[in-house]
Amino acid sequence: MALRAITTPAIPPGRALGRWFDMCQHRYMSNVKVLPVLEPEIEPCCPPLNERPLTAEEAERTAVMFKALGDPVRLRLFSSVASHEGGEACVCDISDVGVSQPTVSHHLKKLKEAGLLSSERRGTWVYYRVEPTVLAAMGALLTKAASA
Repeated sequence: MALRAITTPAIPPGRALGRWFDMCQHRYMSNVKVLPVLEPEIEPCCPPLNERPLTAEEAERTAVMFKALGDPVRLRLFSSVASHEGGEACVCDISDVGVSQPTVSHHLKKLKEAGLLSSERRGTWVYYRVEPTVLAAMGALLTKAASA
């Protein structure tokens, strides 16, 4: 396979470098494809509690989620993120829960480790969102099984 060198034209005199760069970048990198957004499938972690006994693995996975929510500060943080406008919250908007900032960070880390939250850093701030299937899965676990 032979490699082909891409040659770029010289910077035209009197043109700003930034503008020239944008023109060349567009010319050589315009193969951007828009990908469709897929809605996640709601997969409950476990069957409803009154449907059948949980297996050891299901019980372990469920206990991790509920243990993370067993702390009042974590429950308040989780609720703040879940109910925040747009479905995500900046840590700067939800840190007023009566504890210091390092403690808030610790609790958010525990919620992330339990799989309840995901995060994204944007500049200096971290934005948290509830994992899409978590609320539905937890709700399905606690609701009564459909009667036959």
